[in-house]
Amino acid sequence: MRTAIFGGSFNPIHLGHLVMADEILGSGLCEKVLFVPAFLPPHKSIADPGADFRYSMIQESIDGLDGLGVDDCEIQRRGISYTIETIRRLVEEKTISPKPLLLIGDDLAEGFWKWREPEALLEACEIVVFHRKYRERWPAAFPHTYVDNPILPISSTMVRERIAQGKPWRFLVPDGARKIIETNRLYMDKNA
Repeated sequence: MRTAIFGGSFNPIHLGHLVMADEILGSGLCEKVLFVPAFLPPHKSIADPGADFRYSMIQESIDGLDGLGVDDCEIQRRGISYTIETIRRLVEEKTISPKPLLLIGDDLAEGFWKWREPEALLEACEIVVFHRKYRERWPAAFPHTYVDNPILPISSTMVRERIAQGKPWRFLVPDGARKIIETNRLYMDKNA
């Protein structure tokens, strides 16, 4: 079974993440999308309710949805999460088959050569770039496949800010995430 790895902070997971996962499944490039939440993303400094909450929000949001899974290997490993280490571990543990797809938004593709061991990533994975920032295909300077997906103007930052400001937000996230956010009053601090 071909798997696409979808990494990120997912702080919180939102509908844009699920639409992207569904787009990849619908493209026929893979049979499964595996969400891999970072324990500590290497390029972000964010208000965070904790990795366990972020993992639970993903788990509850995709429960019962065919073709979607979540793995907590980066959370279990602790420390800063580097994609190449995650891919190696998932293949070694036989969680995924060798040469998985790696989903990268065009906003992150710009800095791909600054990632840890980018050449090794290109050997270990097939890179799939999707629209997140640009409506046209961004000319990534590495071998890749492009998926022409719709861009939903939703970000985790926007969701956190709307919650903290007391603005409507509940239909921007999947129901499972909404319940966890409300029950635990996540992101409700104005400084989030």
